[in-house]
Formats: sequence, C-alpha cells, structure tokens
Amino acid sequence: MGIFKSLFSSSKEENPEEEKAKTDQKNFDILKYDGIRAQKMGRLAYAIKCFTEALNIQEDFETMTYLANAYIVANEQENALHILDRMVEIEPDHVNTLLTRVHVLFFLDKDAEVIEVCQHIIELDPENHLPYYLMSKAKKATGDLLGGIADLTKTITIKEDFSEAYLLRAEILISMKQAKEALPDVEKVIELVPEEETAFLLKGKIHEALGDMDDATANYQHVLDLNPFNEDAALLAGKLLITQEKLDEAITFFDEAIETNPAFAKAYAERGRAKNLKGDKDGAFEDLKKSIELNPEGEEAQKMNGQHTNFDNMYKGGIF
Repeated sequence: MGIFKSLFSSSKEENPEEEKAKTDQKNFDILKYDGIRAQKMGRLAYAIKCFTEALNIQEDFETMTYLANAYIVANEQENALHILDRMVEIEPDHVNTLLTRVHVLFFLDKDAEVIEVCQHIIELDPENHLPYYLMSKAKKATGDLLGGIADLTKTITIKEDFSEAYLLRAEILISMKQAKEALPDVEKVIELVPEEETAFLLKGKIHEALGDMDDATANYQHVLDLNPFNEDAALLAGKLLITQEKLDEAITFFDEAIETNPAFAKAYAERGRAKNLKGDKDGAFEDLKKSIELNPEGEEAQKMNGQHTNFDNMYKGGIF
C-alpha cells in the first residue's frame, strides 16, 4: 500500500519552477484583467496600479498598451512616454505605437521628435495619411509653414476627404496673409462637414481680411446659430462691429453675449472697449474690472500687472 502511495504522490509532484511559473501566470492574468475592468469603469489610478504590478511579473506588449493609454487619459504624459519608448524598443516598427507616441510628444511640446517619428512611420507605411498630417502640425509649430503646406497637400492626395487637412492648410495660409488662397480649402471643409464651426470662423476671417464685412458677419453669425456659446465667434462678431465704429450695436451685442454666458470675461473687456470709445469711462472701468475678476490670468490682467497698484490708479492713469 505504501509503495502505491509513494508512486501516486510522485506522479503528482511538480517542478518548483513550473509551479512558480503557473502561479505567476495566474497572478499576471488576474492583475491584467482587473486593470482592464478598472480602466473601463474610469478607475484610472487602480488600473495603473494593476497594469504596473502585472508588468512586474511579465513584460507583455498588450498590457503595456493598456498602461500607456491609462497614463494618457490620466494626463500623465511623461509616464506614458516612458512606457511607449520601451514598447518601441520591443517592436520598433509597430505603427500604432509610433502614432500614439507622436500624440504624447505633441502634449509635451517635443515637435522636433514628432517630425522624426512621422518620417519613420512614412518609411514603414507611405500610404498612411496620418503621419503626413501630424508632421505638418509639428512643422507649423516650429515655423516651417511651407513644409507644413507640402505635407498637408500630400495628406490630401492620399485621403481626399480628410477635412482636418484642408482646415489646417487654410489656417496656415491665413497666417501667411494668403486669405484668398485659403478660401477653397475652407469651402471644401464645409462641403465635407457642413456644421464645422471652425470652418465658418475661418471663412469669416477670410472675408474680413478681404474687406467683405457683410460676408464676415454672416459667417460669424452662422457659427452662433450653430452654437450660441461659441466665444470665438462672439468675440470676432463684436470686434468687427467695433472696427466698423458701430459702437452702440457692439455694446448691445456684448450685452446679449454676457446674458447668454455671464462668465464670459473677454466679452466684458470688449464691451468696456466699446464704452471707452463712446466716452463712458466709468462703464469701461467697471467692465474691465469684471473681466479681470472673472479671469485673473487673462490678457487684460497681464496688461495691468506691474503698471498700476490698483484699479483706481489704473483708471486715473488712463489705461484706456
């Protein structure tokens, strides 16, 4: 009986290393899938902890992808980049990883590295439109506007219905004082995406630059019809009224903008500017004061900083 027990027991015994490997794999799986569930529930800190512990057991590319994404959503871009760098070491030609790395580099203002990575992606996948588009954004940020336009043209050649490329090319052309040349791109965006607010804003700016004030006003108003809370459209429309010396209309316009959005700091500042041009110094002062109260770090506060010790001195000093 003892002999049979001994034989039976020995057949069940496992190598300690195999037993540890099985335990590690089980713990890895538990941590990985707990992390996935936590990430789906928005519990990012717990998900990050699970993925990190899982990777301490086993370096797994898929889990690293989950961890990098969790860091990105948690706005921990440096940590995400650290993981992505390791993933690139493991699989240097994995295009999705490289594209994710590009987005993180943008967050960290590492535009020169963005260009380098995009060039590598293009070598791997020359018919992929995204690296050309992303490279154009980086070139715009570094001041290489002509290079950015060339990359956007290539983007559109590969993907003719990519509205973001037309929009960015229009923005670059406008910044280069080539408003007329930008108009076809903006119209193409509107054709592709009829309710794209940014396209109508740009179209308004183009018409304003070309001296077509009625068309500019119509485009700004169209944006406000689409979205009454679009602050850029409200500012552009109101400023255009001031430029045209329609001061009463500008004040009424900003009255309505402030009624729609009482926390609209720049609307107070622009209404104050219109009041000042009408000679209403007290009203202008109150509006500027309110603007700075709402946005202490804004442009108006920065202009005042270091020039006046308080609002009374600013007013007496004739900042208007």
